[in-house]
Amino acid sequence: MKLHLLENRTNKGYTTFGSMWEKGGVSKENDFQLTDECGVTIPVQSRVTAYWPDGSVKWAAHTADSEKMGNNVTITPIDKKKEESKISVEATEESYLITGENIQVTIPKSGREILTDLIINEQMRVKKATLVLLLEERSRDEDIAVTREIPYIGDIKEVSVEEDGPIHCVITIKGIHKNEKTGIEKLPFIVRIGFGYDSDRLSFTHTFLYDGDESKDYLKAIGMRFYSPISGENYNRHVKFGVDHGVFHESLNQLLSWRPRIPENIYKAQMDGEKLELSNDIEAEATVINAAHQMPIWGCYTMYQDSPSHFAILKKVNNENCCYLDSLHGKRAPGYAAFGGEQGGLMFAMKNFWQKYPSGYWIHNLDKDIVEATVWLWTPEVTPMDFRHYATKGYDQTYYEGFPEIGATAYGIANTNEFTVAAFNEVIPTDEQLQQIYQSVQKPPVYISTPEYYHSLKAFGYWSMKQCNTELESWLENQLDKAIEFYKNEIEVRNWYGMFNYGDVMHTYDKTRHCWRYDMGGYAWQNTELVPTLWLWLQFMRTGSEEVFTLAEEMTRHCSEVDIYHFGPLKGLGSRHNVRHWGCSCKEARIAMAGHHRYYYYLTGDYRIGDVFDDVKDGDYSIVTMDPLRYFYDKEKMIDETHARSGPDWSSFCSNWMTQWERFNDETYRNKIKVGVEDLKNAPLKLVSGSDFEYSPKTSHLRYIGERAAGGTHLQICMGAPQVWFEMGDLLEDEEWKKMMADFGRFYYLPKEKQIEESKGLINNREFSLPFMAAAMGAYGASYLKDEQLAKTTWRILMRAMISEEEKEGFTTKEIKNVANQAILQEIPWISTNFTAQWCLNVIMVLEFIREALPQDWEQLEIFMEGVSLEGFRKA
Repeated sequence: MKLHLLENRTNKGYTTFGSMWEKGGVSKENDFQLTDECGVTIPVQSRVTAYWPDGSVKWAAHTADSEKMGNNVTITPIDKKKEESKISVEATEESYLITGENIQVTIPKSGREILTDLIINEQMRVKKATLVLLLEERSRDEDIAVTREIPYIGDIKEVSVEEDGPIHCVITIKGIHKNEKTGIEKLPFIVRIGFGYDSDRLSFTHTFLYDGDESKDYLKAIGMRFYSPISGENYNRHVKFGVDHGVFHESLNQLLSWRPRIPENIYKAQMDGEKLELSNDIEAEATVINAAHQMPIWGCYTMYQDSPSHFAILKKVNNENCCYLDSLHGKRAPGYAAFGGEQGGLMFAMKNFWQKYPSGYWIHNLDKDIVEATVWLWTPEVTPMDFRHYATKGYDQTYYEGFPEIGATAYGIANTNEFTVAAFNEVIPTDEQLQQIYQSVQKPPVYISTPEYYHSLKAFGYWSMKQCNTELESWLENQLDKAIEFYKNEIEVRNWYGMFNYGDVMHTYDKTRHCWRYDMGGYAWQNTELVPTLWLWLQFMRTGSEEVFTLAEEMTRHCSEVDIYHFGPLKGLGSRHNVRHWGCSCKEARIAMAGHHRYYYYLTGDYRIGDVFDDVKDGDYSIVTMDPLRYFYDKEKMIDETHARSGPDWSSFCSNWMTQWERFNDETYRNKIKVGVEDLKNAPLKLVSGSDFEYSPKTSHLRYIGERAAGGTHLQICMGAPQVWFEMGDLLEDEEWKKMMADFGRFYYLPKEKQIEESKGLINNREFSLPFMAAAMGAYGASYLKDEQLAKTTWRILMRAMISEEEKEGFTTKEIKNVANQAILQEIPWISTNFTAQWCLNVIMVLEFIREALPQDWEQLEIFMEGVSLEGFRKA
């Protein structure tokens, strides 16, 4: 399999990438060999991430040094090779000692120190590191508001060696933050530390989970603190921070004075980052040394990004009775920092520093023997995070907030952030060195194959290759491109940034206010509703665009953390769209399903997504206490414990189970799928039946209760069910199931009287609404049944959703001046993400099944569409 470095990505540092293989082609007993474009073998470490049903390897993940890989590589299955481990992992009762070519570090198995004695290139760089948390508690005494900051330190509960190979090691540390005085524990954490054999850096993936009381536990700050030795004269101690343009650089002891005059060449050498060798034996230099001792020593530097458009750098002398000085204000800090002395120091780079504000760095005690450097994921300089809901009642009718009760709870959500720590031996790194490490963290290497290769293996099921052979194919591809461009720009225009927001987009636009309905419960954040995740990932698969990959990656990282519940009574479910990501009273399996994130997991081997899959695999048990149809049926009259619609509930469970089945070749989860498939085969109308069923998590059975689709039949297929079912059908090799899917697509588009006739009246008044959302099912049916008329009907419905006789502009923006705080706003007044995601996703899939049925040009389309009503035109 050939892979290439994704455009606009660096090839610095270790990277993990995925490979996909034909069924039966690679045994789990195989190993892999990696070669560059000249045929030179590159050390690689591999693991299987998914199996075909026959036990052969479907996906594997490989880790290697991207600098050795270059731009093009080939991964090849080979016989298992015996290789002596280069990274040493020595376990004792108390700790792990990790030793590579350039790094040695101890990872304690318990206690408060997440690592100790970090030696890089034979220099002690970190004596210890701890996880730090501040929670703010608020109270009021009459008219006096009282706030208390409660400090917590990470307390380690479990340490494991997640990956131990010849060139790369991953240590996973789990625990919870603990207050030393009270013993109270809050906010569990999962920290992964990655080590490359010949690397001089450590990569950190930091996850924290919220288990607080929203009414009193406000997140004041969370991060990791490094205690780093430093040595040498204060005038040889430096700090650097990345800023909007270039680098902010100072020494603790700036050699610039009124009297005595310090030679300009000495000051310039200092600010060039040179180590100054000044001697008291030379009179001129002794004068400089004496002057330096009379100057303020700036022992504490703080940098924070408090919005998507502002950061600040402050400094002070190391005395709690003295104030900070403003050093610099700017807009967007890239997120790298460094400090050093005569024996070198540390540099840091955080991914999405300003995008996931409020982030920050404290580099304190620079004038002491041990620097305290804190990487703040949520910096204490800003207003604490308030997890409470925005109202004290629900607005289920006026604001489309699901059910009448308030269901807003953040208990069980999570957030994951990434940063890297590296060492250097100079007084301070050059600006170029810092920018390099920043680029390798912000735009890390990603290696992928071609769309043609993935398409040939049906990676992630059915999707079309990009083609522009006719006028209408070109128009459709242009619409897909314009939709991506519009949302990419909206993220910037609307400032969809912040720790708990970045990666998500909003649901519905308000053309009167010229903004999104950010304050209307059911219309604000999208939260994977109608699967924009699948739209973005499949658009990436067919284009290989780095821009699309980045949008999809950030959506996956957000939606897999903030929008779902990782523990507690709602574990495995997610929150439907709302003003607050966790605000909706509808807690749904569809928001949390594994299918949203399988793309990222298999393409990059990301360990954290594996945790998420484990969190959701048994999510069907959580709907016993959170029945998705609890307001539609009388609990007293039920036989089974809860309800599950064939879609989106059962289809989402199938996504979770299919992922567990293929990851571990675990037939337990395959069998759960087959139970439901057989139940649907036995239902009166097969897959068309329901779509409401009673459900028992203990048995996985769906019990038919009649023809009723609470919320609409479109919900059965607009939340990712077709994409799950198509792939599932191929894995099961079940022709009857495939025929049922084809019949579903055919039935959806039948006239009402024909539906009643075929169902012998059973279908009754059940509506098959929003037909453009069923286009993939219709196209599958047309292809499977070789039904030319169904193919034409499918294209007519999908095209009518976007165009009319007078309107063919599609996702074309309109310019408006001086609104939404924009001099010129590029607006699509009718836009909703529900429509965009579903229309684009269905186009991508319909092109794969029935491309030949699409007219070639506008003239042919005009004839093709004659007599088609305007009923489905979404822009009306």
